[in-house]
Amino acid sequence: MFVPPNLNERQQYLLWATIRHYIATAEPVGSKTLVEEYNMKVSSATIRTALSSLEKVGLLYQPHPSAGRIPSDFGYRIYVDDLMTPSENSSHKIDQYLTKNLKKDVWSFEALLTTAAQILANISGYIALITLPQTTTNQLKHLQLISVSSKQVMLIIVTDTYQTQSVLMDFPQNTNGEEITEELHILSNFINSKLKGRSLSELNKLNWTELDQEFKGYTDFLQKLLTHLKSFAQPLNSTSIMIRGVSEVLRQPEFSHSEQIKMLLHLLEEEQEQLFPLIFNISESKVKVKIGTENPLESMRSCSLVAANYHQDHIPIGSVGIIGPTRMLYENAIALVSSTADYLSSTLA
Repeated sequence: MFVPPNLNERQQYLLWATIRHYIATAEPVGSKTLVEEYNMKVSSATIRTALSSLEKVGLLYQPHPSAGRIPSDFGYRIYVDDLMTPSENSSHKIDQYLTKNLKKDVWSFEALLTTAAQILANISGYIALITLPQTTTNQLKHLQLISVSSKQVMLIIVTDTYQTQSVLMDFPQNTNGEEITEELHILSNFINSKLKGRSLSELNKLNWTELDQEFKGYTDFLQKLLTHLKSFAQPLNSTSIMIRGVSEVLRQPEFSHSEQIKMLLHLLEEEQEQLFPLIFNISESKVKVKIGTENPLESMRSCSLVAANYHQDHIPIGSVGIIGPTRMLYENAIALVSSTADYLSSTLA
């Protein structure tokens, strides 16, 4: 970790205190405030000298000559890397909310991600982003046939990316409710045994002409089922991102200028393909924090991004992120993102 040369213990504490106070108030911080609020045992003049030193090395700056000081992006970087610890309380809080409000047995993992993003946005007060799972194949993970009536069933499939698709199909047997339920259970197990783990694009090679006698009566139905499955084998949108919490973060004073709002909204709504690689990077092994000008996109220069990958079988397949002003409570943001990513990984497991 990099600490600027000659940054002594008092200067480190002053930098920490200045950033904490600015995060809480959004007001430039003066020496008198630091003496009063943080029980400094030295005079305001001594504090002013120390603040001036921090300004000279680029960690603080004055928005105008008579104002107090506010952190620079470099100051925030030192704060994140050296002066703060992620909040265990925030980690515990979001774990409780996710456990209480997310149902791991829902058919749609996409719906689960949407709910997780909303919870993350509500607790953090920032924009929450969760990318859809990314895999190189689109394989069948599970298939289920559910009775809708004596003549119709619903086919539901779940892929290895936890995408779900469903379609209504006519069922050839005219039986009562109990019988059709048992038949569908047996048929679902049979189809899963034949198709589970196969790429949907491979299904062109399959046919049901050679079946055991037990399933001969379902040949036409199974051929229609294959036709439906083939229609699901569309390439996924690799840049799909669940976004929640835009209205919350726009209440922050940093976004009071209409031009800043327009740029950020345009990025979120129209340029997700540019935003996606900032959030999800398969080589990242820990929480990453991009602060202000560290972000390559101009529309992100007044923001900070905190992101962490979630995994399936220890392989990164998606990412959880938060976007907020650089005046972000990083202790909470890092803990919330990390815990949400860990929760999704455990859900996928």
